[in-house]
Amino acid sequence: MKLPEPQTRTFLSLISEIEKGQIKIPQFQRDFVWSIQKSAGLIDSIIKGYPIGTFIFWKTKERLRSIRDLGNQTLPEADKGESIDYVLDGQQRLTSLYACLKGISINRENGKRIDDFAQIFINLLAEEHDQIVFLDTEDKAENSYISILALLTGDFTVLASYPSEHHEKLKLYKNRIESYQYSIIQIKDAPIDIATEIFTRINVGGKPLSLFEIMVAKTFDQDRNFDLSEKFNELIEVLKPHNYETISDATVLQVISLIITKECKRQIILRLDKKMFIDTWDKAIDSIERTVEYFKGFYRIPVSQLLPYNALIVPFSYFFYHHQDKPTGDKQKYLQDFFWRCSLSGRYSSAVESKLAQDVKRIDMILKGKLPTYDWSIDTSKDFIIENGWFSAGRSYIKAILSIYAYFQPKSFNDNSIVNISNYWLKQANSKNYHHFFPKAYLKKQNEEDFYINHILNITIVDDFINKREIGAKSPAVYMKKFAKINDDIETAMKSHLINDLDKFGVWENDYEAFFEERAKLVSKEIGKRIIKQEIDKKEQQELKDYYEEDTTVSE
Repeated sequence: MKLPEPQTRTFLSLISEIEKGQIKIPQFQRDFVWSIQKSAGLIDSIIKGYPIGTFIFWKTKERLRSIRDLGNQTLPEADKGESIDYVLDGQQRLTSLYACLKGISINRENGKRIDDFAQIFINLLAEEHDQIVFLDTEDKAENSYISILALLTGDFTVLASYPSEHHEKLKLYKNRIESYQYSIIQIKDAPIDIATEIFTRINVGGKPLSLFEIMVAKTFDQDRNFDLSEKFNELIEVLKPHNYETISDATVLQVISLIITKECKRQIILRLDKKMFIDTWDKAIDSIERTVEYFKGFYRIPVSQLLPYNALIVPFSYFFYHHQDKPTGDKQKYLQDFFWRCSLSGRYSSAVESKLAQDVKRIDMILKGKLPTYDWSIDTSKDFIIENGWFSAGRSYIKAILSIYAYFQPKSFNDNSIVNISNYWLKQANSKNYHHFFPKAYLKKQNEEDFYINHILNITIVDDFINKREIGAKSPAVYMKKFAKINDDIETAMKSHLINDLDKFGVWENDYEAFFEERAKLVSKEIGKRIIKQEIDKKEQQELKDYYEEDTTVSE
């Protein structure tokens, strides 16, 4: 990268280069937000010769996704092989200048308001220290003002139509605008990650660029009709009918990076080769779609909001990129073991990129039909579930158990219809889908501790009608008798909620302790089915057992 180079350019030079497509506003810049009043103030400063700040341009032969339309003006593309100046700082000022010259009308607030930049005027009666540029002409005498557009583009007859006493000012103001020396710092031969870092540092008061915004700019290819932003939106539209539209753009970037390099840290993604990125895209997206299909079909996780981690999409997409068929036999078992180990352990709660790079090696082993080893254990015991099951909709451990609940396709208490599980509802702990089987209000009257009231073992997934209108704060014995009368197959409905025996679970006696204990055993059993026990799991559980036995001996 060469040192930044200071330059000056005139107004007409800047406008000419914009119209030739040699100056572009990159897509990662924010929208044009300056008001027409602020733009008028900029022109006023130029006419008075005040400094208006420095423009910072990034000169490169790279082709980025850029904002091609400005107001109602469609700007051309520069010729192939030519360098382009992308605006890193000064977008609002440059857009204001261009809009004033062209008299552009710009839609605001989704078309609710239109700012007409042809309606910016110069007061020919104003003194040097007065506000020279203004907007409202209602009280101004005819021929006492002229629009910026007319001043800069009008021919001799337009200017000659003004009284002779104004001719000197017209000439002076036109000359000041056209000859104003605009200060520019040009950055040459810098890679895009440096250019966007400069942009981020300049805009310290604004929102920093996301990795995705940078990659949208970097991977844009007009010849191949590749626009990452549009491609991602297309993916989300495909996933919406499957209720997996909450997958993040960062997850998609991680998938592609792991496929290409087996790493996915920010610096690695920024250095991905553009051609290789585009070449990989279609097959990578297909692998994501097949991952979603697998999560919904085999694990029966109906919506993405139930996924313990978005990041789980990444290693599975890597698997399906290299494995065209559905996994069967050992591969299926090893993948299931991997999924639940990550979900139940808090695996991706920190250092996600590093752990994904480690886990890709485990996926490589599974692809070869080998069982990976793990450096973390999984405790499937009911005691662990009881101690760690406080309910919060955002916890990965809780989402994992909710996913097990969802696997059994929970049925409505009153008619055995399958409960509709919604991404929208599952975003919050007070979701319409979450129901405390022993209602909170009821248990509080029984002086039960909050920890054991708001616990995953007391949660069932129901529909809103059942939750709010039929159950409320009633005891289970009361509301379940009502459902038993109208549902001849209530036992089947309850088994779909991992409540297998209403008598044994203490439902008819409102025995919360029995319910809690029996459900813990059942959830423990289901988790155990999904984990392949390894030495690390047995060792840790034995150590815990020894610890508790020793602790009991000491206390005695």
